[in-house]
Amino acid sequence: MRNNMRNNRIWRRRCASALGVAVAAFWMAASLPAQNQLPPGAEDPDAQPAATAPPAVPRNDVARPAAPLLDPLLAQAESAVQQNDFSAARPLLEKYLAVHAGDARALYDLGYVDEAAGRQEAAAADYGKAIAADPRQFESRLALGLLLARESKWEQARQQLVTATLLDPEPPNPAAQAQAFRALAELDRSSDPDAARDALLSALRLSPEVPSDLLLTAQIAEAKGDTQTAEQAYRRLLASPAGAGGETGAEASGGLAQLLLQEGKYADAEPLVKAALAHSPDDPALNAQLATALIGEGKRQDAVPVLEKLHRLEPQNPQVQRMLADAFVQAGQPDQADPIYEDLVKANPKDEEAYAALGRNLLLEKRYPEAEEALGNAVKLEPGDADSWSGLAFAATQTKNYQDALQALAMRAKLLPETPSTYFLWAISYDNLHRKKAAEEYYRKFLAVAAGKFPDQEWQARHRLIALDQTH
Repeated sequence: MRNNMRNNRIWRRRCASALGVAVAAFWMAASLPAQNQLPPGAEDPDAQPAATAPPAVPRNDVARPAAPLLDPLLAQAESAVQQNDFSAARPLLEKYLAVHAGDARALYDLGYVDEAAGRQEAAAADYGKAIAADPRQFESRLALGLLLARESKWEQARQQLVTATLLDPEPPNPAAQAQAFRALAELDRSSDPDAARDALLSALRLSPEVPSDLLLTAQIAEAKGDTQTAEQAYRRLLASPAGAGGETGAEASGGLAQLLLQEGKYADAEPLVKAALAHSPDDPALNAQLATALIGEGKRQDAVPVLEKLHRLEPQNPQVQRMLADAFVQAGQPDQADPIYEDLVKANPKDEEAYAALGRNLLLEKRYPEAEEALGNAVKLEPGDADSWSGLAFAATQTKNYQDALQALAMRAKLLPETPSTYFLWAISYDNLHRKKAAEEYYRKFLAVAAGKFPDQEWQARHRLIALDQTH
């Protein structure tokens, strides 16, 4: 669960420049000591394992005041929960609640049992009933907020967590309160980084700093556009024992790598991404980062297998498809790019960029009639695409559709200044349509700016001017 949520969040945050993907997610960084028992999924991911297992603590000494006069049936149920014997605990709790339907403590217990069994909807309902029975019960607010966050119900989760931060657990439990603040900081770090910073500071007033706090500090700074602070926090985490490996270290490597990629420091980013991939080899975001780094370093052939893997991981992602196709083109394999571009235009006939890319690729393969059709579709969808008008003009001269070439050149001329190449296309189009004066004019314009950079075309232009002069 945590891996899936983490992948979604990083994919959205770190690959926007390469993929443009908008996906939201949440990952909870807890810091409760081992003796505090909270809902499933709320354990501290950064805590080091103890040398010996801590002594078992009765559940009623954890989430609420000790109750020496506790009903024997509820006490038996909580003892079963403490031993993780949830199948035994459930009927006992149900029997107790049949008589004490409004007991918030027992309802919280039932929610815990349901959540541990993977019955998320039932657990949410149980926690909701506990809150209705006792609106000031901290434990159910926190448990429900974490559960809703794991189900991507952000606003509902935030409401519960905000309320939890305003309540006091019984008995006092600073670590549990800090967990609520950390969860709130995670939810707010992109949408309201200032509020996230304040929530994290509140957590640090209640409990010691843990490695995941450094990660969250970096992410909040990144959301605020403070790349210097973000980079410092990432590097500090990576220099710590917790940053040497594991999920937190992988996230820090990926986060720092993204900052370096944005700065164009591709060679510095590559080893960081590879280190993160050693922990999470199938992380789409990290694979996208590695491909971006390799392409930025000019290692196009090395980028292709990375992008092929990324395509297998995200087969329906159009941004991934486009990246892979572009990499094939840059690696000199346009034939491999064709089916990908064709799939893109079939999936979205209104995708002008896909038609334009397909058209350019077909030009490389000298498949001029098909290129003319693809580029024609591109300019219909986006008449302001000057590059597609240029490609269309060239394709039309190769298919001897010279009138179409002139129309394409005229549309391009409204968008960009002329170049030696466009002057030459004007000239040969007019020449083949037997419009001699116009052809002579553009051959001369071409020769005036070619400056020896196009020897074959310059030779052709001079000889055509001689031939045209002889026909006067």
